[in-house]
Amino acid sequence: MSDFEPSASAPTVIVADDDAAIRTVVRRALTRAGYAVRGTETAAGLARLIDDGVGDVVISDVMFPDGNGLDGLPGLLARRPGLKVIVVSAQNTLSTAVRATEAGAFDYLPKPFDLDELVRAVASAVDANGTTVDVSPPHLGDDLQLIGRSPAMQDVFRTIARIVPTTLTVMILGESGTGKELVARAVHDLGPRRAAPFVAVNMAAIPRELIESELFGHERGAFTGAAARASGRFEQAERGTLFLDEIGDMPLDAQTRLLRVLQSGEFTAVGGARVQRADVRIIAATNQDLRRLIDIGRFREDLYYRLNVVPLRLPPLRARADDIPALARHFLDRAAAEGLPRKVLDQSAADAIARHDWPGNVRELENLMRRLAALTRGDTIDGDAVRGGLDRIAAPPPPVAAATDLSGAVAGHLAAYLARFGDDLPPDGWYDRVLAEIERPLLQLSLAATAGNQIRAARLLGINRNTLRKKLLERGIVSRG
Repeated sequence: MSDFEPSASAPTVIVADDDAAIRTVVRRALTRAGYAVRGTETAAGLARLIDDGVGDVVISDVMFPDGNGLDGLPGLLARRPGLKVIVVSAQNTLSTAVRATEAGAFDYLPKPFDLDELVRAVASAVDANGTTVDVSPPHLGDDLQLIGRSPAMQDVFRTIARIVPTTLTVMILGESGTGKELVARAVHDLGPRRAAPFVAVNMAAIPRELIESELFGHERGAFTGAAARASGRFEQAERGTLFLDEIGDMPLDAQTRLLRVLQSGEFTAVGGARVQRADVRIIAATNQDLRRLIDIGRFREDLYYRLNVVPLRLPPLRARADDIPALARHFLDRAAAEGLPRKVLDQSAADAIARHDWPGNVRELENLMRRLAALTRGDTIDGDAVRGGLDRIAAPPPPVAAATDLSGAVAGHLAAYLARFGDDLPPDGWYDRVLAEIERPLLQLSLAATAGNQIRAARLLGINRNTLRKKLLERGIVSRG
């Protein structure tokens, strides 16, 4: 079957790759799509074609016999402003994706790429208007800690590469243990605010009555125990990035205050009157279905749209099985760097980790590798050691007797909650969260039993009325008094 013959006016695509087989396959796909194609196998050859005025779009590899395609990209764009360059590379790392974008590439595709996707990228480049900005890329080392050659992670890398030059609000979605904070740090460290602080706050770990103080700070005397002024996370993250983890656990009243800050760009400390400017980039994350929370009235829809400007969904580890061996080696190397014995996986161990479904995702894999590095005798980890470690992780919590009283019911609830975290621990601050959950219905039921009479409710509870009023305020319970 002969290639399609493009018309004389067809856009010309330069395919720059030192692999003749790749040039041939790409040429055939592009000519069938109606493009004229020129090929070159060196960086110097690509530069000559650009100087001669050839090409409307360039498809360029990174590694050439005579140079690095990313290093030469700013020079090509200086020679031909507005030229659209699609970078392809077998170096499937976040660093490569970000460097390509910041050097001015129109798009980035990891090898092996889908030919249909490549043709669509070329069509977008031909149709695109405007010029490509020449930006000198910052130094990017190999310590970004985001590992993945799987298609699912390559999609994540491409999205990160596109958003790091901006200050857009990002919502990171994914199961627990998929690395949401790691991605948030990468977005910050590679972005325009990287010289300023990255401040992370876990909404699930803060008692609800302290969330506003934690985020916005408080003035001296603002509440009992506020002996001095304290800055909040917004102030601490000035000109940097504020990472709001577990945003789905934020109480509704705090959501309302956060929404006002995002809308106005200003906030005041608790108990204060001075208006402060909120100059931060917001990255939020959750493992919950915020749409479901909106439907049941636990999350504000308007706040959802404010936060979900750029959604970034992280795949579970079971959806990126090709990355598991590299991740396991990485965690063993990190354990060795931190002083644990250096270990390697044999083939039976690799097979065992490939068969596991990893409900705890990357965090579960990291914990297993650390445990095996510490406890396995000898230098090699085999399949039996992996299976033994996984059995310990998957062991169910001790059975709880059928609840016949409040203590038994609470014990069963807490045991089930702990089991959700597998080998990990819940976020810090569990004591206050448990007390808040128990105290709120206790107060509500006491008020209901006394028809809302606070004096009678206080007597029923065995506390004075002022203490009851304080607790009602802390728990956000409205009563007629």
